[in-house]
Amino acid sequence: MSPPAPPPEGFAHAHADVNGVRLHYVIGGSGPAIVLLHGWPFSWIEWRAVMPLLAEQGFTVIAPDLRGSGDSSIPAGHWTKRDEAEDLHQLLRHLGHDRVCVAGTDVGTMTAHAWAQAYPDEVSRLVLSEAFLPGFGLEEHMNPAAGGSWHFGFHAQSELAAMLTAGKEEQYLSGFWSMMSRGGITDADRRDLLRVYTAPDAMRGGFEHYATLVDDGRAARDAAPSGMPVLVLSGEFGLPQHILLDGARQAARDVRADIVPAAAHTFAADNPAWTAERLARFFTTTPAA
Repeated sequence: MSPPAPPPEGFAHAHADVNGVRLHYVIGGSGPAIVLLHGWPFSWIEWRAVMPLLAEQGFTVIAPDLRGSGDSSIPAGHWTKRDEAEDLHQLLRHLGHDRVCVAGTDVGTMTAHAWAQAYPDEVSRLVLSEAFLPGFGLEEHMNPAAGGSWHFGFHAQSELAAMLTAGKEEQYLSGFWSMMSRGGITDADRRDLLRVYTAPDAMRGGFEHYATLVDDGRAARDAAPSGMPVLVLSGEFGLPQHILLDGARQAARDVRADIVPAAAHTFAADNPAWTAERLARFFTTTPAA
């Protein structure tokens, strides 16, 4: 595979072997740790524009590629959001941090929530965005016959979906990128995303984030409500916020919400300055923020 896109100034690419996988991540800044979790069909690059702005606010900013995605390794078989959460817990400890603020988007929101449920004393603040939560509203939106989205079921058949999209990765993914972004995902970003999603087994690796959603929902419902402050963010032109917000209010005790103006699903790329300011304010101020 060709080399990855350059990181923002002051950041570096790195790898860590944790929990049986090799995770790629981009890291920079100093201070309290923030972990930013990307969605599908993206990689760390979805957060690229926000990362230096958060570092300027006095944070160590860590943007990993989830297992199966980007430049991280692609395990055989299926895995759950709890497995992904364990990867991130071990990565955090590998980097010498024991407390973290976490922001997830799309499938990264599901992983972020699983991490907060598994390690509530480790995740101090949690941002959920542009997704539906397994166990708390997602299942109702996975059924096309009831108005749900068709792609959940297709992607959940990870090996079949990978076979049917083989050699057609750009055609399949480009429609998602165009629909999800209001210009924040650049042509250079797309080139790097195609670099990783056309690698061997990479489409299956991405689809594996969908393969265990029903199991993820059962695990989430069995856990105690999260006690850390939670912020629900949505792009002004992204997914309807009420579905995620209603789910978050069932899954957590301290929830507030905001809308990212002039932004779609990829809000961090579409409006990075507003996003960075809102995240920094939430991560550093009193629970009322």
